[in-house]
Amino acid sequence: MSESPSVRIGIIGLGIMGGTMARALLAAGYQVFGYDVDPARMRALRRAGGTPMPGYAELASQADALITSLPSAQALHDVVAALQGVKPRKRGQVLLETSTLPLADKEQADTALRSQGRVMLDAPISGTATDRPAQAWIMYLSGPPAACRKVRPWVSHFTLDAPRVGATGSGSKLKFAANHHVAILNVACAEMVALCRKMGLDPRVALQHMGHSPYLGTGLMRIRMPMMLDRRYQPATMKIGVWQKDMQIIGDMARDVDCPTPLLNASAGVYTAAMAMGLAEHDTAATAEVLATLSGQAPVKR
Repeated sequence: MSESPSVRIGIIGLGIMGGTMARALLAAGYQVFGYDVDPARMRALRRAGGTPMPGYAELASQADALITSLPSAQALHDVVAALQGVKPRKRGQVLLETSTLPLADKEQADTALRSQGRVMLDAPISGTATDRPAQAWIMYLSGPPAACRKVRPWVSHFTLDAPRVGATGSGSKLKFAANHHVAILNVACAEMVALCRKMGLDPRVALQHMGHSPYLGTGLMRIRMPMMLDRRYQPATMKIGVWQKDMQIIGDMARDVDCPTPLLNASAGVYTAAMAMGLAEHDTAATAEVLATLSGQAPVKR
C-alpha cells in the first residue's frame, strides 16, 4: 500500500537541504512539522505552511515519519538521545537520516533507534541546493527493504530517484564516493578557469563548448562554472565551511580502509586555502579564487 499526503512528516534540521525537502513536501500536500535551532528557519517553515515544533520530542510525537538533515555527528546523537522515551506515533516509525556523517556514528544511531522501536534508514542525498530537487537529487536509501519501499512514494517529491543501494551504511559509503569525485571535479573546474584566463581565452567559451558535451560535460560544471566566471559565490549551494566536514569524513574513511587518495589530498589544500581567505560561508565554487590568486589575478571585492 502506498503512502498518501495524509502522512505526517517531521523534519529535524531546516537548513539548505532540510528546508528544501520541507517546501517540496508541503507543495505536495503533506503535513510537515519541523525543528531547527535557528529561529529564522523556523519562521521560514511557518511561512511555507509547515508547523514549527518546540523540540525533538514534541516533533517525534506528532509525526508518522522523521527526516534528519544535520550538520554534525553530535547533532545526530543529541536527536537520538532526545527521542529516548518518546513513544513513536506509529509503530516502527522510520527516521530517514540524510546527513553526510561518519559511518560509525550512523551505526551507533541505528542501534539506539532500533532499541526505541524506530527504523533508521541511512539515506544521504547526492545533489546541491536547487528549487527543483525532484529533477536533480538522488537519495541513496540503505537499510531494511520494507522501510525503503515505505518511504519511496513521499521522498519522490524531492528526489529524481531513490534506489535502495544495500544494507544500512551502504548509502553513506556511496555518498563518500560521490563527494570524493565532486571535490576533485570542483577544483579541476576552478583550475581550468584560471588556465583559460592566463591563456587569454574567455572561460565562458570553455563552458559553452564543454558544459553539455557528452564526453566532458557534468552537472557540476554547469552549476559551478557560471559562479566562477562571475566571481560571485553567494548564495551558496554548498558552503566551503560545511564541505570541509565532508572532506574530513572522506579522508578518514579512506585511511581506515588503506585507500590512497592523491587527487583528493591535492584538492583538499585548495579548500583549506579558501577557508584562510575568509570564504567559509561562500559556495565551494569559490575555490576558483584560490587559483585566481595563485595565478596573479587581482582579488574581487566582497
